[in-house]
Order: sequence, then structure tokens, then C-alpha cells
Amino acid sequence: MYPGPSGAGLALEASGLTKTVDSPSGPLTILADVDLGVRAGETVAIVGPSGAGKSTLLALLAGLDTPTRGRVAIAGTDLGRLDEDGRAALRGRQVGFVFQSFQLIPSLTALENVMLPLELAGDPNARVAATAALTEVGLGARLAHYPRQLSGGEQQRVAIARAFVTRPPLLFADEPTGNLDGATGRRIAQLLFERNRAAGSTLVLVTHDRELAARCDRIVALDAGRVAG
Repeated sequence: MYPGPSGAGLALEASGLTKTVDSPSGPLTILADVDLGVRAGETVAIVGPSGAGKSTLLALLAGLDTPTRGRVAIAGTDLGRLDEDGRAALRGRQVGFVFQSFQLIPSLTALENVMLPLELAGDPNARVAATAALTEVGLGARLAHYPRQLSGGEQQRVAIARAFVTRPPLLFADEPTGNLDGATGRRIAQLLFERNRAAGSTLVLVTHDRELAARCDRIVALDAGRVAG
């Protein structure tokens, strides 16, 4: 089964994606021959039990890790043809991230955290854009707060603002509600999908939350490193 469309014009495409690592007992295959195609604007959930390879797949799709075998292309660009700097530059132009652990810089305020990707891109209007992004996620009164002064839900709102502030065509989210209580997680999920619709982005998320996965256009299930079904 090929989970999703194939061919030119896809926002994201993986074929034959395999990841093997060394272990004390010999080579360990984390992913085996995974194929995935995602259309522009589509929302896709990657689900499966712990150890199924979900986060490894997300890291490979985003170019944060390299496969042992196989190919990943973002907006038609083969990541395997790029060096580490080239992959980083592509991510800067094309990709946003939301992580389970928020990944905010503790020494920066909420505003400075959101400004950072814009400043790295040389945007002269970084402060204005970051302020607007935080206001859009309901944190206009928290601009000067440091991560330690924010609740978990507020920290994830900052992370969502940071992910969308550069208007990336493709967004990856790794367990975006995993560190939040149920009610807060539902509010964050609602915000994530609202911001994604407003931006017209493509969203690929890893989650254990079946309710969150059900909100996506399509669910891809992994089991023992392979696409189930």
C-alpha cells in the first residue's frame, strides 16, 4: 500500500525510507521501506505504539536525520542531494516545527523566541511580525515573559507562534499535546489546526492521541517500523 499520492508537485514525498542503527546485539532496523506522499495543504497524522518509529520517521522527513536507505523530497527537492548546511537552509525556507517539549530558549522572552527564526532569516520586521504572531495565539500580554514564567499551554502557544511566524509551507509537529493535560491539550490542538488552516500549510504530526489524529485528513499507522495495513 502506498499511503498517499505520488508524483510531482507533492509537498512531501518519501520512498523506500529505511533507518538502521547499530546495537549491542547487531543491526537494529527502526524503519523499513516506508513510502509516504503528502499533498500541499493536507493534514496527516502518523500514529502507532511506542517504539514503532514515529519520531524517527518525522526526523527523516524533516531532514533532521539521514536515512540508511531511501529518499525524501520536500517541495520536489531531494534532501539526499544536499549537505547538512543545504538541508538547514531548506528547513529555514520551507519548514516549521512544534515539539512535545516546546524547545523554547530559556534565556529569551516569548517575543525573542518567536523573533529568532525571523532574525536568522534577516527579516528587518522581526519584532513586528513576532508581536503579531503572539497576539494571534492569545499571548499579546506575555511578550516579555520568559518560558519559566509561562504555563505549559502558554509555552506551546509560543512554540506554535514561532513555527508559523515565517509562514512555512510545511509544518511538522511531534506529540504537540503530549506534555499537556487533557483540557489544555484540546485547546492547543484547536489552535494548531486553526493556525494551519489560516496559513494554508501542510501539516504532518506524530501523536498517540487518537482524537487529535482523527482531526487530520489522513492517518498513517506505523507498526514495528513499517506502514501497517
